[in-house]
Amino acid sequence: MKTLDTRRYASPIGELLLIADGADLVGLEFMDHPDRVSVVRRQLDRSFGGVVERESADPAGAVTRLERYFAGDRHALDGQPVRPHGTTFQQRVWRALREIPAGETRGYGELAAAIGHPKSSRAVGAANGSNLIALIIPCHRVIAADGSLHGYGGGLHRKQWLLAHEGASFKPERDPRQLAFV
Repeated sequence: MKTLDTRRYASPIGELLLIADGADLVGLEFMDHPDRVSVVRRQLDRSFGGVVERESADPAGAVTRLERYFAGDRHALDGQPVRPHGTTFQQRVWRALREIPAGETRGYGELAAAIGHPKSSRAVGAANGSNLIALIIPCHRVIAADGSLHGYGGGLHRKQWLLAHEGASFKPERDPRQLAFV
């Protein structure tokens, strides 16, 4: 059994579950999406051949980085070590996501072209949606070609908040003052 460090973290956009294996973050998900939390836990259990979770103050230093990020340092998450578990194609998509700077966005087609598969925007979208390390692997920075928001496992209201927090250009779904988080 593999022991993983975990922590629930109360962020401005809702409670997060952080999971780390030593210095690497291997999972980050919104607690109000129990189906996605279950997917993260099942995937990690399969990848490691069984896991045991233990509470940690700052798994892989991610809490410290998240606090800086939410305080306004939009580049605080850039250097966070991660070890995502997925297919070779998913890994390529997730590496490309980490290359999108805070404050910028890419379309699904642009991301597909960046990884050498210009006709695979749907497959890129699927890989984006299967990201187990939200925020750190910034799948929220991928938007529709027309600048509108499209898909986000944590909800479009969070995607909008994150993009606004980072100073990115996009077509907002709602007035940011109306965004509420449980």
